[in-house]
Amino acid sequence: MSFTIKVVIVTGAANGIGRAIAAAYAEKGAKVLLADIEDAAGRRTELELKKIGADVHYMKTDVKRESDIINLMETAKKIYGRIDVLINNAGKGLFKSIYEVTVEEWDDIIQTNLRSVFLCSREAAKYMRENKQGGAIVNMASTRAIMSEPNSEGYAATKGGIVAITHALAATLSEDRITVNAISPGWIHTGDYSQLTSNDHEQHLSKRVGKPDDIARACLYLTAQENDFVTGINLIVDGGMTRKMIYEEE
Repeated sequence: MSFTIKVVIVTGAANGIGRAIAAAYAEKGAKVLLADIEDAAGRRTELELKKIGADVHYMKTDVKRESDIINLMETAKKIYGRIDVLINNAGKGLFKSIYEVTVEEWDDIIQTNLRSVFLCSREAAKYMRENKQGGAIVNMASTRAIMSEPNSEGYAATKGGIVAITHALAATLSEDRITVNAISPGWIHTGDYSQLTSNDHEQHLSKRVGKPDDIARACLYLTAQENDFVTGINLIVDGGMTRKMIYEEE
């Protein structure tokens, strides 16, 4: 899977999963535009990746703002001349009693997690369709799109919406040779991995908790040119947890 000279945009690229995704593409020779609302963290990630020879550029972006997204795509085109891959990774959580969630909080998570996927995909596709080989989009969903714990309505709604808009976009953009897929991560630990317990790991069928690199490798697979037969799917990367039957013992 070669990404040499490919231009990749990663939203939410400053930390955690987004940073790992950006680094993975950079290591494969791609030119990467890092988009994030956290300015200090974004600039720090840009500097760290440049120190290892990566061709990256950070751009402060609020994915809730249509103008920011339009500017992001225009900048990518201006700097690198094209857009090949878009990773819609930016998002936030909302875990709060349904009796306490405000309309403002609901609208905020819908705009941050779900509307941004529509806007980023629409604007990136305008440039991808100019490419001879089209392009590839990956949307970051979650296993919470298909299973839930209490007080997660806002988050679950956005992630379920992301799975649905993924196959809709795959159908729409197929004429422009653009593949669109989703990834649903399970437990991906972005902190100190050594602090996890044996029970944390053993409860997974894989016998370990996930790492950001697990998601980065999934992105590489779904956006590689030779894998353009794969489109419209939701790839669950969760160590088997959504396939594990669990009963509470007395």
